[in-house]
Amino acid sequence: MILIDREKETGWLKEAYSRRNAELGVIYGRRRLGKTFLIKTFVADKPHFYFLAKQQDMGLELGRFKDKIGKKFNVFLEAKDLEGLFEEIKTKIAANHKKLIVVIDEFPYWVNKEQAIPSEFQSIWDEILKDSNVMLVLLGSYISVMEQKVIGYKSPLYGRRTFQILLQKLPIRCLKEFFPRYTEEELIKMYGCADTIPYYLALLEKNKSFKDNLMGFFNASSPLYSDAEIILSSELREYNTYLNIMKAILDGATRLNEIAAKSKVEVTNILKYLNVLIAMRLIRKTKPVTDSAKEKNYIYEIEDNYFRFWLKYIYPYKEEIEEFPEKHLQFVMGDYNAYMGKVFENFCMDAAPEFFDFTRIGRWWHKEREIDIVALDEKKQQITFCECKWQDKADAAKLIEELKEKANYVEWNREKRKEQYVVFAKSFKKKIKAENVRCIDMKDLAKVFRKS
Repeated sequence: MILIDREKETGWLKEAYSRRNAELGVIYGRRRLGKTFLIKTFVADKPHFYFLAKQQDMGLELGRFKDKIGKKFNVFLEAKDLEGLFEEIKTKIAANHKKLIVVIDEFPYWVNKEQAIPSEFQSIWDEILKDSNVMLVLLGSYISVMEQKVIGYKSPLYGRRTFQILLQKLPIRCLKEFFPRYTEEELIKMYGCADTIPYYLALLEKNKSFKDNLMGFFNASSPLYSDAEIILSSELREYNTYLNIMKAILDGATRLNEIAAKSKVEVTNILKYLNVLIAMRLIRKTKPVTDSAKEKNYIYEIEDNYFRFWLKYIYPYKEEIEEFPEKHLQFVMGDYNAYMGKVFENFCMDAAPEFFDFTRIGRWWHKEREIDIVALDEKKQQITFCECKWQDKADAAKLIEELKEKANYVEWNREKRKEQYVVFAKSFKKKIKAENVRCIDMKDLAKVFRKS
């Protein structure tokens, strides 16, 4: 189930493997997206060696690597360093196969442990593997390390990779594949707690109701209950500080001074914490979609719906959950529609390409005025203003009127632009029919979940 929408990535791996040349590949992305599952599935029927790096002394890591690959291929390896080891892999192991795949998972652990690792692998590639029959694949979850120290312009490995895959969350249409019996409303509610992250979706059961699946988040023995804390504590020393920063953002602190004050972190230090969370793809830094590159009207938002849900309904209520989980579930079910407001905005942003064209999309705000979604089509000089309401029987006429009033304050291409107005809601009292107006309800959103 995890590889529902990984055909494209698997295709890239097949293409790389089929080439006669040596290959140096990089696969990276935030945790729980299925990077390890993807590569293990791909290499399963091919000559390969998979190695999961640890955060420990590189001498110990070299010994562990050498012992494991030697035992797998029944060869004795004598190397005292990485270059010597890969020379032996080339001559003693790869030489006996058409193509050998060597995978190093969590490669950033090595990079962080020893600064010279990228330079060593540059030499390994240039002097040993470049003309071999080895496909070396480096995996990593710490995105900033992978982008800066492995594939970045200043990295010794820059320009040497033959392919790279930045693994993303699954498309929202895949939710229907995990929960084929759910209504569109239930699928969007599931997006609100599990996002489209394969690991979490696979922990839930397709034959259970949404309510019963939600109960899985409040089972203290389930990964759904504890994974947010596990991810942060395994990567970060002061993980409680990071949790408090994310909770402050969730509770409405969106600018540097506000976040620092609410999380009790010195304002001079807050930026370094925020940059780490951005690198982990847990929060994002954003500004009005119409702002120029020079403008710095930034705010910070939670990017990940699992963490959003966990911070809202698990982190502050652990005692209540562990004592009365069923009672807590009732509380969450009663509060969930209010929680879904911001989630629905994000969902509509993801769904927007199904309904209109654009070259840029995002939020817009100015002083006290906000518009949920503004989409710009610079080719057609068209701007689309969107309001998102997680409610039944929404008053489309009133919402369109309010949207048009706020649109007057958006300066983009004012003299030349074509305008259109879109309202998303669960249902409407009455849909408005006009050339430049569209009302999108759950029946319309059903197309988002159809297979492309």
